[in-house]
Amino acid sequence: MSDVLLEQVRKSYGAVVAVRGVDLRVAPGEFVTLLGPSGCGKTTCLRMVAGFVEPDAGRILLGGQDITGVPPYRRNTGMVFQSYALFPHRTVAANIAFGMQMRGVTSGDADRRTREALGLVHLESLADRYPAELSGGQKQRVALARAVVIRPEVLLLDEPLGALDLKLREELQVEIKRVQSELGITTLFVTHDQGEALGMSDRVAVMRDGEIVQIDTPSALYERPNSTYVANFVGRTNLIDVVVRGREGDTVRVEADGAIFSVSAAQNSPFAVGERCLLAARPEHSAIGHGDANVLTANVLDVSYRGSVWNVELSGPRNESLSAQVRSGQGVPQKGEAVTLSFAPARCFLLKTVKP
Repeated sequence: MSDVLLEQVRKSYGAVVAVRGVDLRVAPGEFVTLLGPSGCGKTTCLRMVAGFVEPDAGRILLGGQDITGVPPYRRNTGMVFQSYALFPHRTVAANIAFGMQMRGVTSGDADRRTREALGLVHLESLADRYPAELSGGQKQRVALARAVVIRPEVLLLDEPLGALDLKLREELQVEIKRVQSELGITTLFVTHDQGEALGMSDRVAVMRDGEIVQIDTPSALYERPNSTYVANFVGRTNLIDVVVRGREGDTVRVEADGAIFSVSAAQNSPFAVGERCLLAARPEHSAIGHGDANVLTANVLDVSYRGSVWNVELSGPRNESLSAQVRSGQGVPQKGEAVTLSFAPARCFLLKTVKP
């Protein structure tokens, strides 16, 4: 296992700045995801680690060795692409063995390691098939086996599940994480899907405009985002304009149009009395029809069924767009109904009104 280190890495394409001074360390054996919308620089970062793109400035180190100017074929990395990139004229076994052949591994060792890799991704019975005879999920398993069989120091995955349907994506999320955990490979994963990022990663780095704006564990990222951008990109968040009025022990008091709300001080960075900020609460932490703290009145705009929960869209006192979830089997409000909406103080947090 080796660590991966990016130090002030920058990359531009003409006048377009793709990556702006990114610093990132992936510890040995760690699974880190670069998460963000299209064009935020996450794939460029990954391709610079792979050697397919050369940075304009900064350094990239693998296992303590500077590999910034080293060509891709001399970097001990394994890459999995969204498009699979399998050789159509080679069998599954031959596709997996190809990288070892290029590295001069003896045929006996290559055969043994190919069988081990097939077993790792549960494709032993498909060794003699060709890519055209495989499903999308099977192709991606082959691509994963081909990447890990060379025993790379780091595994790089560029939106590998983007072309698959939801059920298959969820199944392969589990498989990829299982394989990564069993082998202990340092892994850098790229996706725009926040569910994938939260469910698979040890840490998640959220990117925007070529920069990492927050990196943290999935739970900390979701429960303590550092900006409205992160809060809204990683899930949905109710946001209410408030003014800080004071602090009482472990509680911060804020006001919105005369209504006083309480927020656990443990969830927040210090805000000065009189400072304007945003009170934030996740929809699943927003209760309809009950609660004796942090209560406001809202009008139901729409109700949609999502299986285990109903999503309720609401308009707040100042026409804020709000959202709540009601579990199936509980009382579901009707469109047009006026309801009370409350947020538990321990599950709220405060955010700056501008990005950090």
